[in-house]
Amino acid sequence: MENSLQENQEWFEDWFDSKFYHILYKNRDYSEAKKFIDNLINHFTPKKTDVFCDVACGKGRHAKYINKLGFKVDGFDLSKNSILSAKKSESENLHFYTNDIRTPLKTNAYNFAFNLFTSFGYFEQEEDNQKSIDSIAQSIKNNGVLVLDFMNCNKVINNLTQSESKVVDKITFNISRTVVDGFITKNINFKDQDQEYYFQEKVKAITFETFKSYFKAANLKIEATFGDYNLNAFDLQHSDRLILVARKK
Repeated sequence: MENSLQENQEWFEDWFDSKFYHILYKNRDYSEAKKFIDNLINHFTPKKTDVFCDVACGKGRHAKYINKLGFKVDGFDLSKNSILSAKKSESENLHFYTNDIRTPLKTNAYNFAFNLFTSFGYFEQEEDNQKSIDSIAQSIKNNGVLVLDFMNCNKVINNLTQSESKVVDKITFNISRTVVDGFITKNINFKDQDQEYYFQEKVKAITFETFKSYFKAANLKIEATFGDYNLNAFDLQHSDRLILVARKK
């Protein structure tokens, strides 16, 4: 069974750069993503001169849509393959970069930084999570806003689907989920062209209280919390998402 993860390489460096990652998740709901962005824009009513950063942007679907709404956007991701794909859509007001979330892409440059669809919590070391929040805070201007969209770990853990199979592009992905050492872990096994593969996703089960401590240390003040993409109030037991809105003071 093959796993192309190299020694000292994080799981996400391998998996997110793999063609199989994009196959497995090819059917994500893009209309839901657009609706979420629309709701955020309506909530903030930004000026056309405001500049956005899409943090951990993947292939740039959110950045591209925000740009279509008339805003200047930078997006970055650690995955070189994703950024190569995103760069095909670059324009005067839309740019993409390969960058690690723990390092500011630019400093004091953005009015809004969006980190969406659980693109956080991948690191083994706790200090790397704080370093990531610090980095985003450094990238936004004074009075700038960070929107961080994370899963509601409490509901996810209480309703964990332990095993399932998904067939995408004639590949059967066998998926199992567990909670180990504070991480929600997804093991992914499949075969393609008679070659067996194994990948793993690990996301730290970060609580609201822990996020509060990250933000406070980064001089970010939480102004709102939402529990879904319609921006309804967050409820610990029932909300699907934990969406945090914080302002740099």
